Amino acid sequence: MPAMASISIFKADGTTSQTLTAVTAASGDGSAARWRLESVGATPAVMPTVEMSSRWNGPKTARRVNISVVYPYAVVDTSGVSRVVERCVYKDGSSLVPLGVPQAVADEFVTVVRLFINSSLCQQSMKSGYAPN
Repeated sequence: MPAMASISIFKADGTTSQTLTAVTAASGDGSAARWRLESVGATPAVMPTVEMSSRWNGPKTARRVNISVVYPYAVVDTSGVSRVVERCVYKDGSSLVPLGVPQAVADEFVTVVRLFINSSLCQQSMKSGYAPN
């Protein structure tokens, strides 16, 4: 089983480095390992998150690894509070990009999904069938 760790990725510009910070490791089947992109947003509510969980299939002949990415689009209201107005979501091979998000947010969302799946840790987890612990 892979060990939980933070993952370095680039922004959509291809040159600016950022880190998916390891927040919590998976504690067993069905429990999710969780990363957060802490460089985006001032509070956890507006920070993009990545989750990975794993479990057996029904007859226990294979392992299933599920990946979820949520990339919020937040605006600052007149009182100075950040408020999430839309969310880009990737879940198990399907993506949702609301038409109300700016193209730059959609670009960053797609980049996070692509680079997370391409990361060594994600690939190790998919090969072993277990989310990082």
